[in-house]
Amino acid sequence: MDDNNLSSPAAPPPLHSFRPLRRRHFNRIFACLYSLAVISLLYRHLLAAIYGGSVLTPLLLLAADSLFAFLWLTGQAFRMNPVTRKEFPENLRHHISRKDSPPIDIFICTADPYKEPPIVAVNTALSVMAYDYPPEKLSVYVSDDGGSELTMFAFMEAAKFAKKWLKFCRENQIMDRNPQAYFDSGNGMNLEIKNLYENMKSKVETIVDRGKIMDDYVNGEDELEILRQFAVNGFTAHDHPSVIQILLNSNKDKDEDGVPTPNLVYVTREKKTGVPHHFKAGALNVLLRVSACMTNSPIILTLDCDMYSNDPITAQRTLSYLNNLDPQAKPNIAFVQFPQLFHGINKGDIYGGELKLPFQVNPLGLDGLRGPTHVGTCCFFRRRVFFGGPSSYIEPENLMLNPYRVSDKAIDDSVGLSLAQVVARCKYEDETDWGSKIGFFYGSLVEDYYTGYRLQCRGWRSISCDPKRPAFLGDAPISLIDSLGQTKRWCIGLLEVSFCEFSPLTFGVKSIGLLMGFAYAHYSFWAIRSIPVTIYAFFLPLALLRGIPIFPEVKDPWALVYLFLFVGAYAQECFEFVSKQGTFLRWWNSQRIWLVQGLSSHLFGVIEYTAKHIGITTHGFNVTSKVSSDEQRKRYDRDVFEFGVHSSMFVPSVAAAILNLVAYIWGCVLCMNKAGSGGELFLHMAIVGFGVVNALPFYEAMFFRGDEGRIPVKTSVVALLMVVILYGVACVLL
Repeated sequence: MDDNNLSSPAAPPPLHSFRPLRRRHFNRIFACLYSLAVISLLYRHLLAAIYGGSVLTPLLLLAADSLFAFLWLTGQAFRMNPVTRKEFPENLRHHISRKDSPPIDIFICTADPYKEPPIVAVNTALSVMAYDYPPEKLSVYVSDDGGSELTMFAFMEAAKFAKKWLKFCRENQIMDRNPQAYFDSGNGMNLEIKNLYENMKSKVETIVDRGKIMDDYVNGEDELEILRQFAVNGFTAHDHPSVIQILLNSNKDKDEDGVPTPNLVYVTREKKTGVPHHFKAGALNVLLRVSACMTNSPIILTLDCDMYSNDPITAQRTLSYLNNLDPQAKPNIAFVQFPQLFHGINKGDIYGGELKLPFQVNPLGLDGLRGPTHVGTCCFFRRRVFFGGPSSYIEPENLMLNPYRVSDKAIDDSVGLSLAQVVARCKYEDETDWGSKIGFFYGSLVEDYYTGYRLQCRGWRSISCDPKRPAFLGDAPISLIDSLGQTKRWCIGLLEVSFCEFSPLTFGVKSIGLLMGFAYAHYSFWAIRSIPVTIYAFFLPLALLRGIPIFPEVKDPWALVYLFLFVGAYAQECFEFVSKQGTFLRWWNSQRIWLVQGLSSHLFGVIEYTAKHIGITTHGFNVTSKVSSDEQRKRYDRDVFEFGVHSSMFVPSVAAAILNLVAYIWGCVLCMNKAGSGGELFLHMAIVGFGVVNALPFYEAMFFRGDEGRIPVKTSVVALLMVVILYGVACVLL
């Protein structure tokens, strides 16, 4: 028989594809030209410091521009090989049957029922429980690090509502499976399900407002017995025993159609005063161990409590990369990271809350190298990655925690539950490898960045998955103080990585290569941008007030170098921002908040990190509040900045706004009184004027607003005093 007549089985259709972006060629050429301009400018500063009459001015400019150059250089790693990917989840059925889909454990973290409303966490849990995925293969573990009976009660109510909600989602094939998002979108035609949800929501919000659970809200002895676990003498948020409660069991609980529900498990780990608990990383490691004892699914999804599922087929999209039966799949893929996107952001995104560059633009470039960073949520992991590198497996101290172990017992098996209680103890990790070699890594407040970085240093890779319909949506801060508090915490955690033994500039470059090392260094040294921003924000207007020229005249060829560096960097960033469905207005506000952060959260992050490492007591970890007042929300929706409270973090920004305005006015006077001075002061006036334009919301909040969100008088007075002191110092030194 002719072999050519033999038909071979057709190859299954692909699950994903990727395409390098053409702009990578332009990026490389532009980087070369820009590098020459940067080197030339730094050389000019150096010559001026050596041979010029004044030493202070060129040294300050040399320091500021050197730091800007370092951050620009490390940032080029994102631009050398950007790629874009596309998934074909509809082809998954050709590779794996639905019944053979791998089990998934879902971790949802919350910590404070007053800053993170339990109803928000409930909606997140319901949205992933309603995935278009075999429900018996989904297990949702809720980590309540505040150990609150209010959160427990909320999920007890959620477990009852889920039996109706899951059936409703399945029958109607709805896309918005977060109940609140579904009803807010105007899809509230089914009054029965809407009334059930509103009743549950009302109960949960009422107990949070009152700070206790009313007796008539508790139905039966079983519910009372669950809540008695929080009535132990001395039970507080920072000192309590572990509580592990199965609220839904897929082997026993069914929805109204008789279909099994996903597992739902409430977990609060044991805490003792004086025993380190390692914040979110510690909570996630407890979930790793507890879930290993109960279900031990090979795939894990981590979510913040407010980051709900916006697409019911996200799990199938993930399996396009983590499917072991796919010949395209790489065995060293550690995790698939979806972008952290937000709903409810105002038109201009005045606080840069969508973080488009780090969450949507930069991952394209990292994906063309070894993969994106982990951002703490919206991430699917292989459980195996937490136990050593691809070729260097680390055996856990207990065989029940082995990531390869297939769990063949019920989730409520007494042996597994007993061990789960043991591994949730606060001193369980003593003399083990947890946090140092196994699990999420300790040593930084940004456990997500640090863990993703250490995993890649071990040889793992990652994938960026950014589908057209957002896979997850969450809440962004809507007040300036909350936004700055969040970024200050990030800055401190990132600096902890910068100066540890695993610094990206040393250990990282050796382990994952120059470009990936630079990319991680760009993030870890994020906060040092506060130094050049502070120099430019204060030194330039002070020099203008003292009549000291800083920049070359317009007709000087060096003026073109300055113009190229400024316009080139901003234009490239603006293009990248807009290319990811951004707007010019949002980009403008993004660069403005970048400057504001440089004078506030980044600056205070550097100060607090330094103080901490010289033995000065600093503030502890604070959860970002997800609660806002109605008036605050109305101002935010009108693109109005929210100050409201006096904070030391506001003072440098307000002082810079005042100083630049006074200097700009004085510069205009100089230009009018001195013939020919316009060319000499053009660049100087342009940069100070740029600062004034960026400070317009500050002037409005200081002089023209009377609402509760204005800048407090105390803040303005302290800032004005700071300006006077700085001018006095400038009169002596300049």
